[in-house]
Amino acid sequence: MGTGSSTDARTGAGGDSEAFRALAESLGAPAPPGLAAAAPEQLGLLTRALRTRKESHAAGLNDAAEEALKLVPALARGPVRRILFR
Repeated sequence: MGTGSSTDARTGAGGDSEAFRALAESLGAPAPPGLAAAAPEQLGLLTRALRTRKESHAAGLNDAAEEALKLVPALARGPVRRILFR
């Protein structure tokens, strides 16, 4: 039996695995330590779901901002857009 922080696929990815680091990067914060026991495939699935949700959320915000710009008088839209979307 070996020692160390990494684990095999039966016991989970381990807190130092690439999948665990990718999840933490997607979260923008340290991943909860309990997720270190999850399999790399599960962490990958969660990471992809988070990234997809963030992309969807960002697209929704952009759409909402563009829709809100329609309330700004036409002559001011260009400058307002440049201020908001630098």
